[in-house]
Formats: sequence, structure tokens, C-alpha cells
Amino acid sequence: MRINHLYTYLKANINFVIPIGLIFVVVIFGGIGVYLVEHNRPGANITNLGNAFWWAVITITTVGYGDYTPITPIGRIIAVLVMFSGIGIVVSLVTLLSQRRLQHTESMLKLKLKTEVRPKVLGYETKTAIKDEIDGIEKMTEEDFDRLIVMINGLRRTVLEGSKTSYKCSKCSIVYYIKPRFCSNCGLAQPDPSASLSNE
Repeated sequence: MRINHLYTYLKANINFVIPIGLIFVVVIFGGIGVYLVEHNRPGANITNLGNAFWWAVITITTVGYGDYTPITPIGRIIAVLVMFSGIGIVVSLVTLLSQRRLQHTESMLKLKLKTEVRPKVLGYETKTAIKDEIDGIEKMTEEDFDRLIVMINGLRRTVLEGSKTSYKCSKCSIVYYIKPRFCSNCGLAQPDPSASLSNE
């Protein structure tokens, strides 16, 4: 039963599991590689596997204390690979974390907007609420500003969905209400209006 929970958890967080797994792979292979290249060289300070793993962790996190450094050309090539891997993995993790936080904040704002302000679709009340918020923009808090953006995006979606023309990606079937040059989901170049559909 616990294995099913673990599998479900890993599957739900696969975007984080892959970079963390890559970190372990790079640390293990980078550490072993540098140890094999450096441990028998005169003047080398990476002489045991513990020092090699410590060096790999410090290098992948781009801290670089300098207490252990490779001295051979092959060891330095491995160091460069570990450094670039660390930078790429950390950037991807930061991107994933910020994307998840942004989605969470947006969903919370949408929920709050639905419970606090129930504007009519394209109604006078929605437009009036947006105008009132814009008039008081100098006094807005960050939360009020985010709520205004959600209101404007909702109004825009409603206007676009009410239009008669939509475009569908032939590869992934995403529907667009404004003709894109490329599909934002799969990257496929979109053909001319022959791919348009009509809303019924």
C-alpha cells in the first residue's frame, strides 16, 4: 500500500523528481569520474571518494569553496560539465517552483474573486467594477492589483469565447480564439484560416 502512495506522489511531482534525480546522477558520476582521474596524480587534493563527492556537491551548487580542485585537464573538463549541469538544473528547479507558486496564487485569486465579486458575463457591472478599480489604482495593494488582472483576463476570455471564429491546432487540438503563428502547447506552426472552426 505504501508503494502505491509513493508511486502516486512521485507521479504527481514528476517535474521535481527528474531534476533532483539528475542532481544525484551528476554528483555520483562527477565525483567518481574526478576521483578516478585525480586520486593518483602528484599534487592532487582529491585523493579519496569522500573528497570527490564533497567536491561534486560544492561544484554542482556553484558554491566552489576551492578547498578541493581538479588539477588534470580531464578533471577540469568533468568540473565544467558538473558546473553547467548544476546551473541548468538549479534554473529549471527555480522555474518549476515559481511556476507552481504562480499557478497557486492565480487559482487562489480566482477562487477569492468568485466568492467576493460575482460579475455578470460582459455585463455593465463587470465593466463598472474594473473601471472603479482602475480609478483607485494609486491606493491598490498587491492583492487588489492581482484581483484586477484576474478580472480583466476573465473579461477578455469571455469576449474571445463569444466570438464566432476559433482556431484548433491539428496536432494537439488546443483551441485558440485569436489566430496564433505557433501552437503554444506543441510548437506546431499554424496554417492559415483553413483550420478555423465556427462556434455553434
